[in-house]
Amino acid sequence: MEAPHHQHMVQPPQAPSTGVTVTVPSAERMRELGGRLAKLLRPGDLVMLTGELGAGKTTLTRGLGEGLDVRGAVTSPTFVIARVHPPLAEGPPLVHVDAYRLGGGLEEMEDLDLDVSLPDSVVVVEWGEGKVEELTEDRLHVVISRSLGEPGAGYTGDAAYGGDGANAGEGDAAYEDDVRTVTVTGVGERWVGEDLTALRA
Repeated sequence: MEAPHHQHMVQPPQAPSTGVTVTVPSAERMRELGGRLAKLLRPGDLVMLTGELGAGKTTLTRGLGEGLDVRGAVTSPTFVIARVHPPLAEGPPLVHVDAYRLGGGLEEMEDLDLDVSLPDSVVVVEWGEGKVEELTEDRLHVVISRSLGEPGAGYTGDAAYGGDGANAGEGDAAYEDDVRTVTVTGVGERWVGEDLTALRA
C-alpha cells in the first residue's frame, strides 16, 4: 500500500531584514539618535515608529527633522493626522503621520490633500503597526520601549521626551529616570547592506 503523500504548505518568501538595538539614556540622546537616523534616509523611505505614549517617538522624529534640515518645529501630529515639513535645502520633505485614526492605513493620506509627493519624501508614521506593513516591502521599523528601573541621565519624564500623543505629559513622576531601548529593524532589499550599527555612535 502506497504511503499517503503529505502536502506541504508553501510559505511566501519573507523580505530580508537587519537590525540593531540602541540604549538611550535621555531625551537629548534620543534627538541625537534621530539625527544619526536621518543620515541613513533617502526619498521614498518609510519609517514606522512603535512605542507607548511618552516613549519618545516625537522626540526621535524631532531629531530626525533636524538631521534632514526641514522647516518648522516637529511636534506630535495627533490632531492633524499628518504634517509636512518642507526641506530648507536640497534634501527631501519630511511627512510626519499619526496613524492612530487612519483605519485604512496610509492610503487614506490621499484624502488629506497633502501638497507633497510621498515617493519623494521621507515618511515617518507613529502608531502605524498593523496598518502600513503591506504598503511597501521596504521599511524601517523603530520600536521604543522603557527599561524600567534603570537610571537615566537628565531624563525627567514624558514632557522631556517631547510629548507623544494627546495625553503627553501625564505620569511624569512615575516614569522618571527611565532608560529607553530602541530597536531598529530594516525590512526589505532597501536595507540590505545598510550599516545600522552607525546608529550606536
